[in-house]
Amino acid sequence: MKRMRVRQALGAEAGMEGMTLCGWVRTKRDSKGFSFLEVNDGSCLKNIQVIVDADVPGYELMPEINTGASVKVVGNLVESPGKGQTWEVQATVIELIGAADPETFPLQKKRHSDEFLRSIAHLRPRSNKYGAITRIRSELSYAIHAFFRDRGFYYIHSPIITGSDCEGAGEMFTVSGFDFANLPRKNGQVDFSQDFFGKRASLTVSGQLSAENMATALGDVYTFGPTFRAENSNTPRHAAEFWMLEPEMAFADLSDDMDLGEECIKYLINHVREHCKDDLDLFGRFVDKSLFATLDSIVDNDFVRLPYGEAIEILKKATQKFEYPVEFGLDLQTEHERYLTEIHFKKPVAVFDYPKEIKAFYMRMNDDNRTVAAVDILVPRIGELIGGSQREERLDVLDARIKELGLNIDEYWWYRDLRKFGTVPHAGFGMGFERMLMLVTGVTNIRDVISFPRTVSHLEF
Repeated sequence: MKRMRVRQALGAEAGMEGMTLCGWVRTKRDSKGFSFLEVNDGSCLKNIQVIVDADVPGYELMPEINTGASVKVVGNLVESPGKGQTWEVQATVIELIGAADPETFPLQKKRHSDEFLRSIAHLRPRSNKYGAITRIRSELSYAIHAFFRDRGFYYIHSPIITGSDCEGAGEMFTVSGFDFANLPRKNGQVDFSQDFFGKRASLTVSGQLSAENMATALGDVYTFGPTFRAENSNTPRHAAEFWMLEPEMAFADLSDDMDLGEECIKYLINHVREHCKDDLDLFGRFVDKSLFATLDSIVDNDFVRLPYGEAIEILKKATQKFEYPVEFGLDLQTEHERYLTEIHFKKPVAVFDYPKEIKAFYMRMNDDNRTVAAVDILVPRIGELIGGSQREERLDVLDARIKELGLNIDEYWWYRDLRKFGTVPHAGFGMGFERMLMLVTGVTNIRDVISFPRTVSHLEF
């Protein structure tokens, strides 16, 4: 079935004859001797109007063609006399492909609450909001690849199943081939030596360690794929399955890392604004009326670069009362991050040189032996969007940190080899893809920028 997409038809010239459109009916209006259909096929936000005269083959099925039904329309593109639309289709044939019961089809109204739409995640992409989210997500994914390809980075595929805990937090999902009703045990513990991989395996929380491996051979690389965290959190910013963008650069330091992060954020925003205008306009009108002002502020300003210690002092002097305490040695919470970006500086802030106690083992120790060369790039509304660091390239210092944090040094033998054989300074970061989507759309809950969210006690569709 050769068909034209609605997006193509709306950009075509009047007079095109014999075109075929397929899609889902958004609305239907019957008049004496003819009917109007608004049809959408997911290719764009806009519908196309179809006029079906009573003498058109298939018109007898019009009582069964209701909102939600799928149809095939053959017809001619003509100028539309109606307001708000340039073209419409004069049908010459209409075919009902799949009926939708008007009494039970749940997307009858033009607007539904996010909570309701989450309960029908299999159908919500047909709504304006989630169709737009999905198209923006697709375009933003493309933009990531374009950004890094243009800068000479190589795209690598890091493993989903891993035997290493990159973050050292232990919040990982176990992957097993065991029969859970008959688990082998040794000394009262599950004996993972009998499992598929001969050791305990997990879903990865990050592709970073693999990216470091490849960067020390290819120079500049990035990985972009799903990651997983078994964190029992119900906040609007956390999910059990999410996507991460993780570039890694050889012969680079923390300053290079911050430069790349700022450049990447601005590029992605500009790309989506250029290529997703209609879809973004929906979010600017109905989701967050300050959206475009926020995006302008991000792309038009240099990001503030602020040492962690200075950030703590600013927060201590703030007249605003915080729910969480502010002290050197404590991690910044979302309320602190938003204060810095939305109230104090009114633009993005890159906070760097964090205390070593609150950061991962692989981050490069600073000369003060108190802080590490880590950075979090904070943006308005979201808080932390990027977390990165210069990596520890000195083997003796890396070993000391692994032991200090109580990790099994033997599990990182290959990671340590990178420091034994031609070590180089290198740096990278991780960007939460869904958080980037939340930033560019104004959506406030991560569950609404993932097609099928995986959260605590939620595993449907």
